[in-house]
Amino acid sequence: MTARTPAPPAEAVAADAHWQAKLAKLRARTRPTVALTICDDEDLKKAAATARFLEQQAKEAAEQKPGDKASQAAAKAASEHLASAQAALDEASVELRFQALPRSDFRELLAAHPPTEEQADKGYDHNPDTMAPVLIATASLDPLTEEDAAQFLADWSQAEGERLYSAALRVQQTDRMDLGKG
Repeated sequence: MTARTPAPPAEAVAADAHWQAKLAKLRARTRPTVALTICDDEDLKKAAATARFLEQQAKEAAEQKPGDKASQAAAKAASEHLASAQAALDEASVELRFQALPRSDFRELLAAHPPTEEQADKGYDHNPDTMAPVLIATASLDPLTEEDAAQFLADWSQAEGERLYSAALRVQQTDRMDLGKG
């Protein structure tokens, strides 16, 4: 017996002649992704933030004086400085990327890591201590292993470990939909 694809309801097709195009877009959607950027060089982060601020100020000044060549030149120089500062920051940074799992896979992962009694009393629906390295590795778009994730969680500061786990968990809860007018 072969599986057949059910036809859309005739009423839906009649009401919306573009239904097949909508359906194709819905089927082609990719799962959400998030990136976690890590940079240990505070000076580079500050330099990029300052360059961003100075570029914004220079652009605003140039917009207020469109005919002023000095303002236009300052805006261009500020943009070039920002590009340089951002390039240095990017070079020193590591980006980890995470993608939402299929819903059934995520539910299986939650079920495989039930909360302890104490965690359940606090409202947890899973045990983050056992699930974190597995979720981090499974959701990672980079070749990050459970062992890597467990080591990072053990070695990094509490806040950094939580940010790592949060990135992998947050993407599971990302909602890219809006309720529009009916």
